Amino acid sequence: MSGLNVDKERIIEVAAIVTDENWQELAKYHQVVKQEQKYIDGMDDWNKEHHGKSGLIDKIPSGKIDSEVESELIQFIEKEFAGEEEKPILAGNSIHQDRKFIDKYWPKLADRLHYRMLDVSSWKVVFKEIYGKTPEKRNTHEALEDIRESIMELKFYTNFLDKEKLGN
Repeated sequence: MSGLNVDKERIIEVAAIVTDENWQELAKYHQVVKQEQKYIDGMDDWNKEHHGKSGLIDKIPSGKIDSEVESELIQFIEKEFAGEEEKPILAGNSIHQDRKFIDKYWPKLADRLHYRMLDVSSWKVVFKEIYGKTPEKRNTHEALEDIRESIMELKFYTNFLDKEKLGN
């Protein structure tokens, strides 16, 4: 996103990764989203610095338009998930923020997603506050890498579960 304010900023990059039950990557989608120059110019310093350093800002003018990206994501979901009844669960770090943008700007995609979400940040809060543990992250703030880091984080946290007590 070009910022966190859903009413003023826009989606500028999107990625999706489908995994199996062991968090192994099965399929991925990635796209830069074209936005008007005013949204690029209106970014705060944090976003300008991070998205400038990653090269994302330079890619935005040649990205695909919102409606095309939304359509491609829906096609990706339809290919990877069987039928309308199987809705993917949005997962990642601080994904409630992502969901706000999806709900506002990509309502057709929002309709295709499950109402449940898996927010890895919740695990992070518990493990940091109670156990003083969190995994090392690169924090590149690039969409695909962020998802892969969220998957790695979830693997880290779930490794602490006592599988014998869970009956597995």
